[in-house]
Order: sequence, then C-alpha cells, then structure tokens
Amino acid sequence: MKHWIHWLPGVRTLRQYEAAWLPRDIVAGFVLATMLVPVGIAYAAASGLPGIHGLYATIVPLLIYALFGPSRILVLGPDSALAAVILGVVTPLSGGDPLRAVTLAGMMAIVSGTVCILAGIARLGFVTELLSKPIRYGYMNGIALTVLISQLPKLFGFSIESDGPLRNLWAIASAILEGRTNLVALAIGLGTLTVILLLKNHKWLPGILVAVVAATAVVGALNLARYGVQVLGPLPQGLPGFAVPLIGYSDILPVLIGGTAIALVSFADTSVLSRSYAARLGTPVDPNREMVGLGAANLATGFFQGFPISSSSSRTPVAEAAGARTQLTSVVGALVIALLLLAAPNLLEHLPTAALAAVVIASAIGLIEVTDLKRIYRIQQWEFWLSITCFIGVAVLGVIPGIGLAIAIAIIEFLWDGWRPHSAVLGRAHGVKGYHDITRYPDARLIPGLVLFRWDAPLFFANAEFFKERALDAVAKSPTPVRWLVVTAEPVTSVDVTAADFIRELDETLQAKGIELCFAELKDPVKDKLKRFGLFTLLGEKYFFPTIGAAVSSFLKTYDVAWEDWEDQNKGSTDDIPG
Repeated sequence: MKHWIHWLPGVRTLRQYEAAWLPRDIVAGFVLATMLVPVGIAYAAASGLPGIHGLYATIVPLLIYALFGPSRILVLGPDSALAAVILGVVTPLSGGDPLRAVTLAGMMAIVSGTVCILAGIARLGFVTELLSKPIRYGYMNGIALTVLISQLPKLFGFSIESDGPLRNLWAIASAILEGRTNLVALAIGLGTLTVILLLKNHKWLPGILVAVVAATAVVGALNLARYGVQVLGPLPQGLPGFAVPLIGYSDILPVLIGGTAIALVSFADTSVLSRSYAARLGTPVDPNREMVGLGAANLATGFFQGFPISSSSSRTPVAEAAGARTQLTSVVGALVIALLLLAAPNLLEHLPTAALAAVVIASAIGLIEVTDLKRIYRIQQWEFWLSITCFIGVAVLGVIPGIGLAIAIAIIEFLWDGWRPHSAVLGRAHGVKGYHDITRYPDARLIPGLVLFRWDAPLFFANAEFFKERALDAVAKSPTPVRWLVVTAEPVTSVDVTAADFIRELDETLQAKGIELCFAELKDPVKDKLKRFGLFTLLGEKYFFPTIGAAVSSFLKTYDVAWEDWEDQNKGSTDDIPG
C-alpha cells in the first residue's frame, strides 16, 4: 500500500490536511477559475480546436493532477507553448474538420501522457536536463513567434490558409494590403491586448479577466457581431464524456512524433516551474513523480475530449497570490468551471475571437526571452548562436521539425565536450602545489623521461581514437626520451569496450617503443571495468597509482634522472637554518 501512496501524493496531502487551509483554498479556487475560463478557450482556439475543448482540457487535468501531482501549488491546463505544436499536427491532418481535429489532439494527449508516465516509472525524469538554457530559449522563442503569427489573422478580423510561420506572415501582409482588415475587430483585439499588458505587473488584479469581460460586454452591448466581429457563441451544455479518440493508420506517425515532442516540452517547463516553487516553499521535488503526475493528467484529458496540457507559469502565480495552500484550489477551480458549463453555458456567447487572440498573443510575448540571451551573448557567443539556430529552425521548418532540430542539437552539444575534450601535459610549477597544465604554466618543469597526460572526460567510443592520438602526440613532443606515460585519470568517470580496445592498442604501440603505460588517480568503479576488460592484468597492477605524486615517486625510484623538486629545495633550505 505504501508503494502506491508514493505515486498518489494527493492522498497523503488529504490525510495531512488542516482545517485552517480550507477557506484560503476555496477562495483561491474561485479566483483561479475566473482566469482559467478565458485562457482555456483562447488556447483551444490557438490549437485549432473548438473553444469548449479548452475547458474540458482544464477541468480534467486539474482534478487528476490533484491526485497524482506532487506539487501542492502547480496549476495544469492548456498552454500557449504547446498550442503551436498541436496546431502544427492537427491542421494538416484534420482537413478543417473540427471533430477530426479534436480526435487527433486527444490522441496526442494520450501519447504524451503515456510517454511521461513510462518515463517517470523508469525514473527518466533527468532527460529534460539535457536541454540547455540556450536551446530551450531558442525553441521557446521560435514557438512564441509561431503562436503570435498564427493569431494575427484573428486579431485583424480575417482568415488565411495556414502554411507555416513565414508563409503565413506573407499571407497576413497581403491580406492587410488588400484591405481585408476588420477595423472593429482589430480595435477590440488591440484594446484587449493593451489592457492585459498594462495590468500584467499588477499581480493582485486579474488583467486577463478584466480585459476579456470588458471586451465581451462591449461586443454584447453594442451588438458588434453585425459589423463582422466574430464571437465565441453559446457553449455546449454539460460535462465532457468519456471517448476513445480513434485515428487512422496514416495519422499514427505524426501523432506519435507530436505527442512525444509535447511530452518533452511540457515536462521541461513543468520541471523548471515545480523546482522553482519547491525551492520557494522549502519542499523537496521528485522529477519522476512530477512526470507521472503530468502524464496522468494528459492521459485522462485525452479520453475526455481534451488536448495536451502542461503546467502554467501565469496561472500558478495567480493561485499562489490568491492564498492557495494545496491542490484543493485546483479542485475548486475545476468544479466552478464545471458548474459554469452546467448552469450558464451562454454566459460567454459574446466573447470576441479577437479578444481571445489577444490573450494568446500576450502569453506568446511572455514566452519570449531576450534579456538572458544578451547575457549569454556576452559570456559565450557560440551558445547564443546555438539558441538562434534553434529559433530559426522552429520559425522556418515548423514547430515539430524545429523541436526535432533542437533535440538533435542538444544531443550534439551534450556529446561535443566528451567527443573532443580538453587534454593536457602536466608539469611542476615552482611554488605551486601539485602538477599543472604546461600551457597555463609555461615555466612548469617536466620530469625527464616522464609524461603526465591528463584526459578531461569519460573514455568512450566517440573519443577513444582521439585519446590515443593525443596521448601519442604528448609522447612525441616530449623534450626527453620517454620511459613512462602516466594517464592522470581523475576526470575519467567511465570506460567502454571501444575505449578499452584503444587503450590496449596504445599500450602495444608504447611497448614497441620501450615505454610503460600507467594510470594515476583512477576511480575504483572505472578500475573495476578495466579489470573486467582484462586491462588491469595486461598493464600490471604496479602501474596503477592512487595519486600523481605516488606515480612520480615510483618513477624517480625506478630511474636515475636529474630531478630536484622545489619543495625538496625549500625543505633543504629550512633544514640548514641553525636551531
């Protein structure tokens, strides 16, 4: 039983619930619901889906995450960062059929949820850490641009055929030049956007709610629909029912790719947000349980006519500011929205599409990162251009290929430091403890006949041959005939079979030249691997030293070389001083 409770944090929270928390959770739930409704509808529209499904994708995840989610404060639901990914998959496959679009989006949620749950159970929560900040900034900036461009036609009051971000931008410009702009819709949209942005820094005031309610009231009171202003219309009454989203064989691959990409993007964002709140609240965070909680919420919403969801960096602070203490806040928020659908589905029928576009555009603007990229440009320009490459990839190739490019670049970046790592020949610098890189200490002295070669990475298949080349190069450049090559292996954390074979080849090459291959500071787990590979016996136990100093001492005892260490000189000078 205890094992299952580990994966059901909500049950544990309920057992520890304090009565004093209840009023604050209920109030925060009502406040949260007022923001969740317009945002959910807006993000559904941005994903190419009917607005009602944004509410379905809000109710279900809030309830499920309250049970499976480890964070007491995190709010899950439709997210602008995922809208472009969903739109990029459902638009070409649905052919304009909204029911088919909902089915495809539901299956993407199921795929995303399944991937997250399996990864969480397998304790793979660390994988998103492979996406460095510059890469994440790049693809998020690209997604923000894609989302923003996709909402411009609704803001201007016309429609275009979606055909990729750059072509869409050209089509939007052409439509504006042709005079297709609905000035009334544009005024409503720009007004809504202005109010949201002006009230953004006033955390106590729900800017989105104020702007959307005002836009809805104006459109309804003045009957602006007669001027071509598109409105949401009445919502279907009732709650979402259970439905299995069945897709065709031809849809499987793009849905699998899109769902997996969403799993990676959503968990990367959820993980960062949950860690930041865990640090602020002084509570531990388990990325694997976080992944299971996110996966369960996605899986459930896929079976109840929803679409992929993530955590929200805009709605979570609203819950916190309203006084939320536990996930009961999310439960109350979900129940309030459910009550709206049951009792007052026509309440939002005059909500203008241009206002929804403004909500999404404001969120997209919030995704854009510029300040930290400036800092990255100042301190490490190649990572800045890495970010720009990811940004261009998403903007030019589209969201799904762009995210694929970002992942590929992340893997290459991860491997690069290990593929062509730094290495150094070490020498003895006067007055400095230890042995150091002779390129950093040009005056460092080399012990005649001994090469101390440091390798600053794990040894594996991608860098094994390079290791051998650099080691032999160090021997070739020695100013004196070499008798020992000592690999100072403290940075080496692992050795694979390919690398072991190259070590064997290196030893054979050195033996032919009368040179012994030795290792110093090798970690025990790595030494155990060399024993399994037979290298420990081949090289000889006496050629493995615990420290560089031990290797040097052994060499000096074995060979009569002209060498006097500066520490011995200082000791001698001290001994000569009369007592």
